[in-house]
Amino acid sequence: MPVVLLNHWGANLDNFDPRIVEGLAADRPVYALNYRGVGASGGEAPLTVAEMAKDMIAAIRGLGLGPVDLIGFSLGGFVAQQILFNAPGLVRRAILAGTGPADGTGIERVGAVSWPLIAKGMVTFRDPKTYLFFTSSAAGKRAAKAFLTRLKERTQDRDKPVSPKVFLRQLKAIKSWGTQAPQALDTLDIPVMVANGDHDIMVPSENSIDMARRIPGAELVLCPDAGHGGIFQYHDTFLQKARTFMTA
Repeated sequence: MPVVLLNHWGANLDNFDPRIVEGLAADRPVYALNYRGVGASGGEAPLTVAEMAKDMIAAIRGLGLGPVDLIGFSLGGFVAQQILFNAPGLVRRAILAGTGPADGTGIERVGAVSWPLIAKGMVTFRDPKTYLFFTSSAAGKRAAKAFLTRLKERTQDRDKPVSPKVFLRQLKAIKSWGTQAPQALDTLDIPVMVANGDHDIMVPSENSIDMARRIPGAELVLCPDAGHGGIFQYHDTFLQKARTFMTA
């Protein structure tokens, strides 16, 4: 069963955690996809999650895949949810990580929360994900350093950087998702795992709890002392749970 990975705001193919990709690929094909306009992908970045979902559905079908297992992180989790509604037969099982539902708490404020920490990253010469994805505890700082080191492991054939224009267009899509009408998560009838850190400041952790409550039979995994990037901080644990979930 193929696994399709959908990534976060401002991410290209080099932002998928190698440990998670390698672990999933041990016994199944894994497809990590860029959105339109991101990295080496052509076209203009969509301004809505619905358009991103339409593109990803077309890409999955164009690759001759389906049904697939789907893992969406952050913005990718918004897109994954929309795919479940637009093409329910295309997905067998879904993992929604570091994400939230349409009209979710605080999602329209992702930009307002992020800009000061992006600026802090520039001032301190650190990747903003240090502050956006991880807690400031000793464990969080160690996890951030390890994660960012992993992202640099591959040195050849790296993807094209994400442009500021794409970054801003994606932020508009995120804000739109946070203000649109709620979706009927209680009508989803496939197995879903919801995962996050318990201290997510980008997409507040309460959204994960809310989604797990609203999706029938959903499994909730909350990583302790972890932020938005909880699945990266606890990548070994997440990988084990994800593999078990997808082979059930």
